Amino acid sequence: MNGARWTGVAALGAAAWTIAESRRRAKLPPAPRAVLVTGGSRGLGLLLAREYLRSGARVAICARDAAELERAKSQLDAAEGRPVLALPCDVADADQVRELVASVRLHFGRIDALVNNAGVIQVGPFEHMTRADYEEAMRVHFWAPLQVTAEVLPDMRRRRAGRIVNVASIAGVLPVPHLLPYDASKAALVGWSDGMRAELARDNVVVTTVCPALIRTGSPRHGVFKGRHRDEYAWFSVADSLPVLAASADRTARRIVRASQLGRARVVVPAWARLPAAAYAAFPGVVLGALALTNRLLPAPGGVGEAGVPGAESTSDASPSWWTALGERAARRNNER
Repeated sequence: MNGARWTGVAALGAAAWTIAESRRRAKLPPAPRAVLVTGGSRGLGLLLAREYLRSGARVAICARDAAELERAKSQLDAAEGRPVLALPCDVADADQVRELVASVRLHFGRIDALVNNAGVIQVGPFEHMTRADYEEAMRVHFWAPLQVTAEVLPDMRRRRAGRIVNVASIAGVLPVPHLLPYDASKAALVGWSDGMRAELARDNVVVTTVCPALIRTGSPRHGVFKGRHRDEYAWFSVADSLPVLAASADRTARRIVRASQLGRARVVVPAWARLPAAAYAAFPGVVLGALALTNRLLPAPGGVGEAGVPGAESTSDASPSWWTALGERAARRNNER
């Protein structure tokens, strides 16, 4: 009898969830016809732009480097057969953001979806991170998404339709040693993004928070490495290349676009990253203890100290090597070189 009762409760719960999910999907705004992707000139941003193009949307991309942006435009135009709007913009600059959004609206008429993807990363021990490192990370990962969103949001609210995708990181829910400015700024983005989802639901604007772990885009060469910069670059670029640890960038881009289309609240990729994230939420002391042990294996302070060196100038016998072959191949494909 007890078993029958619980079976009935489970069935009712499943039915209620199905009805709620059907209603939620019925309220979703239509698939975006015009999409703006920040940091769209290389890496994950470039692949997200490509996926939106394949879905039939018109796409605008922006980045700081005009030459890099032009290469990305040529690559996307040739691959998808439809022109992409490419506009130079530093999304940490409020005036440039206003001009960017006005230009995209003038070209497309409106912006149906915004992807806040632009990012920076500094790698090294706490001793060599400066206040400027934290400020730059916050400018790009928190203030920039806030500024761009503030520009596109009034029109989305007026139309009661819009999608916002905030590309954060697993580091925003699970702190990683030697990435403290990145950890702090991505945690700020995760909290703000989740809060925005709750507030904007009444306006039918859907916010999706993306928390990727390692993605094989070839991006380490654009990071800034401090202290024993060659050793820091070696561990980071190797980890970013290994197929077990690093997810396929193409597959990740498809998952993100699909999650946004379905109105998901959060995306954690690759699948293995969900386990440590859940473990940290449930048992923070245990997970932080394990991370403390991991930190002992990372390079000690020293080397160039606070002077950051780009990844492309931090090569060694360990990287590039056969350990990083997949990452090097991804860098060539994704306009990272």
